[in-house]
Amino acid sequence: MELRQLRYFLAVAEELHFGRAAERLHIASPSLSQQIKKLERDLGAALFVRDRRHVELTRAGAALVGDARQILELADAAARRVRGTARTKLRLGHVSWLPAELTRLLGDVVRLDEWVLPSHTQVVRVAEGTLDLALAWVDTGRLSSLGLVAHLVRIETLPAIVPGDQPAARLATVPAPSVSVLVDSDQSSWPAWNEFALDYAAASGARVVHIDDGGVTGQAFFDHVTRLRVPVLQSPKRHTAPFPPSLVRRPIGAPGPGWTWSLVHRRDDDRPEVAQVVERVLGLRATMRWDEPGAWLPATDPHRASAQRHERREQQPGHHG
Repeated sequence: MELRQLRYFLAVAEELHFGRAAERLHIASPSLSQQIKKLERDLGAALFVRDRRHVELTRAGAALVGDARQILELADAAARRVRGTARTKLRLGHVSWLPAELTRLLGDVVRLDEWVLPSHTQVVRVAEGTLDLALAWVDTGRLSSLGLVAHLVRIETLPAIVPGDQPAARLATVPAPSVSVLVDSDQSSWPAWNEFALDYAAASGARVVHIDDGGVTGQAFFDHVTRLRVPVLQSPKRHTAPFPPSLVRRPIGAPGPGWTWSLVHRRDDDRPEVAQVVERVLGLRATMRWDEPGAWLPATDPHRASAQRHERREQQPGHHG
């Protein structure tokens, strides 16, 4: 029996609906159902009666609710006490962007977590306390529901990938409406990217192409570009496959899409070590000019308003930074 499973159990017990509980936990419904079934196997008892119309607690499930809350409260209290007294390094999770300048700057106060996972998973881990901080993409809804704070570290302008023999490959910038965006059917792996891609398509007139092979990145992505014969928006996920010589990168005209990388931590985490990391990272951001204005950000991006204000200041006559 794991603490994570108890958190999942309590969410279902309070919502009495697997879909709502999964949304609250920011995980896929099938994953939630699997974890509940595993917990039931470990305990040797059914915790819920569920059918297509309703979910209710069994006698065993009702008996577990109070104990589960007490166990989680004790675990959280213990974690807070340890974090308050221990001098161990903070745990930093990341997704795919982790510049060498940043790791050198933080090497004395953080250690990199070995699990490189998608943004939505990393921010949940921060909320649960299995990470202290994460470099990830996050939207305003998750920040609010998970009790997190996000500090803008970088706005990454995303290019289009174009077959080299197509007319668009000879353009200085690719018109946004001529770009295609890939949306994968696997919502458990790609929720952040799918949300971003759909928002960008709605704002720019880009074409949505639905895929089911995880081809948002890697060789499968390059294969999609070659097959479609059109400019395709490149995701911020780092490609492990070599870049094919038959393809080229081109910037996208207005609105040019921007992906934000945030330093995320718990809202109630007031440890001085966390504040020290935030101060260092924001100082490095200013030095490296990682937050230059101009990119399109979705309405759900927590940094959209501040980025727009920054851009307006940059455009004012006589402004020199």
